Amino acid sequence: MDNFQIETAQNVSINQNVANVSTRIGSFLIDLLIIVGYYIIMFLILNAIGIEQNMDSWLILTIMGLPIFFYSLIFEVLMNGQTPGKYANKIRVVKIDGSKPTFGSYLIRWMLRLIDIDIASGSIALLTLLLNGKGQRLGDIAASTTVISEKKRVTIHDTLVADIPDNYVPTYPQVTMLSDADIQSIKELYRTAKRKGNHGVIVKLHKKIIEITDIKTDMMAVDFVDLVIKDYNYYTQQ
Repeated sequence: MDNFQIETAQNVSINQNVANVSTRIGSFLIDLLIIVGYYIIMFLILNAIGIEQNMDSWLILTIMGLPIFFYSLIFEVLMNGQTPGKYANKIRVVKIDGSKPTFGSYLIRWMLRLIDIDIASGSIALLTLLLNGKGQRLGDIAASTTVISEKKRVTIHDTLVADIPDNYVPTYPQVTMLSDADIQSIKELYRTAKRKGNHGVIVKLHKKIIEITDIKTDMMAVDFVDLVIKDYNYYTQQ
């Protein structure tokens, strides 16, 4: 349940980096500590001013309890999909397509907390999260939302590093005219195009590289771009 991919109406692929269950539980516990702290402070204040247990005191307690009742709704609306606990763990509520939720979406999530979390002490939410695979509890499914992690995950594909043998002999020294940002973009576009069989993108990369570096070559576009990536890594790793 680490991530999933969706296709928008414009045929654009979006990878959602779903917040894992342990992170969401940790965020919930942070929010719970804040709520408990709020109750303790309110209790001390009421004791200090000597509020007696009568109808007036219950009315005061009810009013003071409203921020807790609406805790997640208030913070998610005001903090763009985050509570303090979510903020601490760098996770956020978003629409399933990655866009910002509407107030109605936040409201639906909040209303279904009663079933997801409150009634069954979170067991229904946990079971739904584990089975769903898109980071959605019942409230998220109803609101078409999910919770994503904003922590950047660095993998071998997110770096400039490419596997090259120890005895590698570079072909085009002109590749050093490219910048790190250029080669990273080339690598990502090339990898995605190969996976999807989009030869047109690779041909465009081939032409753009030649335009920048003025390399003369008769190589096939797919082989040329692959060689440029390896040559660049050879020169920059020396």
